[in-house]
Amino acid sequence: MAVEFDGGVVIGADSRTTTGAYIANRVTDKLTQVTDYIYCCRSGSAADTQAIADIVNYHCNFHKMEIGEEPEVKTAAHIFKEMCYSYRDELTAGIIVAGWDKKNGGQVYSIPLGGMCVRQAVSIGGSGSTYVYGYVDSCYKEGMTKEQCLEFTAKTLALAMFRDGSSGGIIRLAAITKDGVERKIITGNDIPKFYEG
Repeated sequence: MAVEFDGGVVIGADSRTTTGAYIANRVTDKLTQVTDYIYCCRSGSAADTQAIADIVNYHCNFHKMEIGEEPEVKTAAHIFKEMCYSYRDELTAGIIVAGWDKKNGGQVYSIPLGGMCVRQAVSIGGSGSTYVYGYVDSCYKEGMTKEQCLEFTAKTLALAMFRDGSSGGIIRLAAITKDGVERKIITGNDIPKFYEG
C-alpha cells in the first residue's frame, strides 16, 4: 500500500511470497526501487512484476540521462501503465507506484490488472487488500503527517496479514521525501496486534 502526505509518500508491504498454498519466501522485499526517489509495490506474479520493474528502471535511468534530472513519478507510472496495458493478456501484475519529485511532490499511482493508471491519495493492492478496504476507508484522513501515515500503513498491513493466508512475514515501510528514502522494518512482537476472536 502507499499513502501521500504533505512532503512525500509512505509505502509498505508484507514479505510473504506464495506458490499456491506453499510459502516460497517469507522475507521477500516487495518494495522495489525504480529510481532514487520512486519505488513500486508489486503484487501478482513475482516473475512478471520483477521483469516489469527492471524494464521501467532501465527506461527511467535512460530518461534521467536525457533530461539531466530525476524523472517525475508520473512518468514512471505511465511507463508501468504502458507495459501492463500492452501485455495485459500475458501478465498478472498489480503495481502501486509511489515517489517524490520536485514538480509535484509526493504522489501515488495505482496500476491494477489490465493496465489502468490512476492517481490516488491512498492505494492498496494484493490479495490482502480485500480484507482492509473498510479499515482504510474509515481511518484515512487527509493531511496526515509522515508519522501518522507510517502508523496507518503498519496497522493496515498487520490487519491484512492476520486475515489473509497469502500475506504475512514482516512489515517493510519506506518514507520517500525530498531528502531521499527512509526505510523501516517491523518484525515479530512489534507488529500491531488486534482482536483475535
